[in-house]
Amino acid sequence: MPPGPSLTFDLRVVSYAIDDAQRLTAEVQEEYGRRYGGDGDISPIDVHQFDPPGGHFVMAYVDDVPAAMGGWRRGGPAGESDAEIKRMFVRPAFARRGLARAVLAKLERTAGAAGITRLVLETGTAQPEAIALYTSSGYGEIAKFGFYADYDDSVHLGKVLTAGDPVGSPT
Repeated sequence: MPPGPSLTFDLRVVSYAIDDAQRLTAEVQEEYGRRYGGDGDISPIDVHQFDPPGGHFVMAYVDDVPAAMGGWRRGGPAGESDAEIKRMFVRPAFARRGLARAVLAKLERTAGAAGITRLVLETGTAQPEAIALYTSSGYGEIAKFGFYADYDDSVHLGKVLTAGDPVGSPT
């Protein structure tokens, strides 16, 4: 599908506990269920893992409508110098408009500013658009880790954040 027209949106730092984030989480869980079967992502997540200073969560809004989200939480295979990206999601009506790249760039900037040296994530083979986003943004394969390490359809990626090297535009 070709990209749609660009959108005007604003990125807001929010708590993962807010209703908008939970509504989009329910939507992405339904999508995971369609793609993988079952109940979606069953890895344990505490909403407060995304609270500063141990995490960061953002949502993109288009005309005050929640359109996309994503966050990072401190920790990963290398310990506290890593942070794991979780809950990246763009509602289908807003897909292919640059929102995922904007959210990802914001997460990279804020993680780097918090002293994180590497972002890691897990996605799945049934999400080729997610794999394409991450690999085109400089993420490469890393050793399997975490909750889905033993799943055959799991893809583990990471990106070293270079100190002093700006990522994306400032916001």
